[in-house]
Amino acid sequence: MTLLNRAPLFALVAVVGSALALPAMAQDAQDQAAAQAQQEQAALTQDAAAASNGGQTWASVDADADGSISKAESQANAGLAQVFDDADADKDGKLTQEEYRSYAAKQQK
Repeated sequence: MTLLNRAPLFALVAVVGSALALPAMAQDAQDQAAAQAQQEQAALTQDAAAASNGGQTWASVDADADGSISKAESQANAGLAQVFDDADADKDGKLTQEEYRSYAAKQQK
């Protein structure tokens, strides 16, 4: 194969490789969107299961629906009321989901 024949061959390989990579990248984006939707559905299902089994969800304890639980709202759940001060990392009187998750993770270790 001569040097003159190689340049078009390399160009052809680059074009074909690029064309084949595009569907793969599109598939990755679709997979990520599907995985996120599945996680959201699992969270909703878990909340519904907890509520149906007599458990409480974050939304059911968060009476004012501001996304965080105040000390007064925590009284609706005896276990949460007991650990509220320890779990409220920034000591602002409101417990966010992130603060609670962090507290729960530390307790499991």
